[in-house]
Formats: sequence, structure tokens, C-alpha cells
Amino acid sequence: MTTRRVLLLAHTGRAEARVVATAFVESLTREGLVVRLMATEAKDLGLAQGAAGPGIELTESETDASHGCELTLVIGGDGSILRAVELTHDSGTPVLGVNLGHVGFLAEAEVGEMESTMRSIVDGTYTVEDRLTLDVEVVVDGEVVDRTFAVNEASVEKAARERMLELVVEVDGRPLSRWGCDGVVCATPTGSTAYNFSAGGPIVWPQVEALCLVPLSAHALFARPMVVAPDSLIAIEVLSRNQGSGVLWCDGRRTVDLPPGARIEVRRGRQPVRLARLHTAPFADRLVAKFGLNVEGWRGQGERRLRGDNGAADTTNGGPA
Repeated sequence: MTTRRVLLLAHTGRAEARVVATAFVESLTREGLVVRLMATEAKDLGLAQGAAGPGIELTESETDASHGCELTLVIGGDGSILRAVELTHDSGTPVLGVNLGHVGFLAEAEVGEMESTMRSIVDGTYTVEDRLTLDVEVVVDGEVVDRTFAVNEASVEKAARERMLELVVEVDGRPLSRWGCDGVVCATPTGSTAYNFSAGGPIVWPQVEALCLVPLSAHALFARPMVVAPDSLIAIEVLSRNQGSGVLWCDGRRTVDLPPGARIEVRRGRQPVRLARLHTAPFADRLVAKFGLNVEGWRGQGERRLRGDNGAADTTNGGPA
């Protein structure tokens, strides 16, 4: 019989995360699954080497932590999920987030759904959805000096608050515009509700394959958010006349310093991020729930499906979850 393994990652700096993580460990091992933990996190959970019970594996290595695991279960907010994506990027292990944060767009379950989440993992009833990512290269003097990836966005930003960044943006080998600006955000549909949204960019449904391009405080007539083809190559050049330098941020977690003359190339990632899904609710319902949008007065086709014997329709949060 094949051993089923789940990698569990938790924001152990939070007391609530420790409680929830410990409960998941106990429940999953009781059901016969093996739970793998990072050794440092296991210590925070009181499961240090020698104290771990049956069904628990400890690992010191982040690079291969998810290898051999069918799922990575993350207890925390979107930041914790993005960390999990870093650890699972090479292995392609699906990531399932249990939200302890605020908005938590990347999370699939809330902490109050622990029992049903655990049951879905044990029964294997979750589905896996592939999401578009970004591959990013930094080129200086004709040489690639750094390669990385992003799930939400790659942003080129000014390094010094008092200076604007002079950039030229290119799409598919052709120059598009030159901006004096605070920076540029390149986002995926998954990241369209993150930094892209805050910068005034469009929200893109996850099923749409496209890349978003959003200038930040650009001093130019043409500085609108744009949506380009998913296979387009976006290049951002930091003009060499800049006295200051820039910085590349990927998912708000990884940075690369950008000297004047640097070229940043952003394209569709070769490896998608794999998100485990428990629910089939439309993305519109997720937007309504996460952003607390007002849909009072809605009278759509769903009203007839929701109408009870008394003729009243429940339109709370736009219908069914």
C-alpha cells in the first residue's frame, strides 16, 4: 500500500496557527496519513526530534521538503501560502491554504472549516487547478544576472523615495512607452487582486490567461493599465541616465537590485502554480465574500433557484457560496 504524505507548513509565530496546525497533525495521522514538518516548525509545535509520534516526519531541507508529498497544507495567510509556493515550485506539489489572515485570496478554506477540510484531504476529494505564473530574468550588460519567478506579480520600483525611475517598456520586441514613474507592476490573473488591484489595475478572472501591466504614478499622458497576451514578452529597461537605481520585487518576498541600464524580462512561467480546491463557487462569489461587496437588491437568474415557498429569495453575498 502506497504511503500518503502531506507537507504541513504553518505560521508558527501565531498562537492560533500553532493550535490549528497541531489539530491537523493529530487528525491526519489518526487517519493513517504521514505528515511531514519542517524541523524548526515542529519544534514550535512541541514535536521536536524524538518527541514526534508515529506518522510524523521531520525535515531540515526546504529545497526538497515537498518531494514525495501529494499535498502541501498551509496554515496562515497569503504570505504563508506564497512561501509554500516557493518551496513547492520545483516539485509541483499542490498547495492548499487554510486562511488565518485578512483577505486571503490564495487560501481555499477558512479556519472554521477545519473538519471538512481534513475530510477532503483524507478522502482525496479536492481538485487541483493550475494557475499561470511569471518567469523573470534580469539582464545587465548583456548577461543574465538573476532568474526568479512570481505567482502574483513582478514589480520594478524606484529604490530611493526622492527620485523617480526613468523606464522604457517593451512588449513583444517593440517599444511601447517611456515613463518617469515610481515603477511598473507586471501581474498574473491570480495576482490581479493583490498589488495590481491596489495600483489601479484590472481584476482578471483566474480562468483568463493574460498578463497585466500597470504603471505606478507615471508622469505621462499614456499611462493606463494594460492587459497583454499570455505569451507576450514584457521587457522593462531602466534608463542608464538615471542617477538612482531600482529594485525588482517578486511577490513582495524576493528582491534583486537594478543598476541603471538593467533590463528586466517577464514572460509566462514554464511551471504553473498548482492550487488545491475544495469548492466550486464562482470567482464572482469569492470577490463578493473577500472584499465585502454590497450586492443588495440583486435580482438575477439565480434568484429563481434560491426562491423558497414564501416567494422570498436569499441574495446574501450574491447567492450560494
